[in-house]
Amino acid sequence: MVTIYGVYRSRALRNIWLLEEMGQPFRHVPVLQNFRAGAEGTMHSRSPEYLRINPNGGIPAMEDDGLVLSESLAINLYLARKFGGPLAGADLKEEGRIAQWTLFGATEIEPRSIQILYNRVQLPPDQRSEAKVTEAVAALRGPFAALDAALAPTGFLVGGRFTVADINVAEVVRYALPAPEVLEAAPGVKAWLAACHARPAWKKIFALREEEPAL
Repeated sequence: MVTIYGVYRSRALRNIWLLEEMGQPFRHVPVLQNFRAGAEGTMHSRSPEYLRINPNGGIPAMEDDGLVLSESLAINLYLARKFGGPLAGADLKEEGRIAQWTLFGATEIEPRSIQILYNRVQLPPDQRSEAKVTEAVAALRGPFAALDAALAPTGFLVGGRFTVADINVAEVVRYALPAPEVLEAAPGVKAWLAACHARPAWKKIFALREEEPAL
């Protein structure tokens, strides 16, 4: 059985979402980020027992039949390929498109959207920078316009249906929600993200995320 290491308030949420969508049973081992360490009985990313699993100390990690993977988006590509079904690529062309959009999300969106999340939500108020938010919003306008155009024909990124590509990209777009102005400029992206978040699997895992302490 696949084991996912991480908490809901981490990038492990991406992997748990995919597994829930596929209806695949899995083992979940909570592991806190090191800066949140202190919860009694919970591993954190610098715990010796976790570093034996993932020497890089990042969250999440996955174990499956002797294979250990880190990097949440890579884990999702592996899980989709392993279990197949409509969330995976139907052929090599679709797998290429899924990889393309996953890398687009990782390189063109997440480095900017995470700055919005940090500087409007996560950092202490005295450490936030509206200048960084403004810079991130400006940098996201181009990628969001490209994403908006890609979604226009069917409302999905690959194959005219909801796939792992939608999960991977939705999870990095979500970080931009504290700057609604960037989504207002890309109405297709805004509607698509709302549709992703209306899915039963997302509602289930996000409710579990909300039960976890924020810090």
